[in-house]
Amino acid sequence: MKDLATALIEHEKIVTTIAKAKALRPVVERLITKGKLGTLAARRDIITSVHKSITADKVMKDLAPRYASRKGGYTRIIKLGARIGDGVERARIEFV
Repeated sequence: MKDLATALIEHEKIVTTIAKAKALRPVVERLITKGKLGTLAARRDIITSVHKSITADKVMKDLAPRYASRKGGYTRIIKLGARIGDGVERARIEFV
């Protein structure tokens, strides 16, 4: 989940399977909510949940202020259809 969370925060949208997208959604939403606190402890919690401190900076400086007035629901999942190789249902998860 750390890799997926880091990729989603860096690129702001990723394509993955539906199951992974549904599992990733609460992880990323908690990170954004922690980022809205703006404290050093919240920043350290975010750094432990993602791989790069640059990603934590993006959460604190870009994403948290963007969703300051929003109570939750920072991401959306859009179904894309089956993957050709093995037929697994794909989805795009992105920030609202």
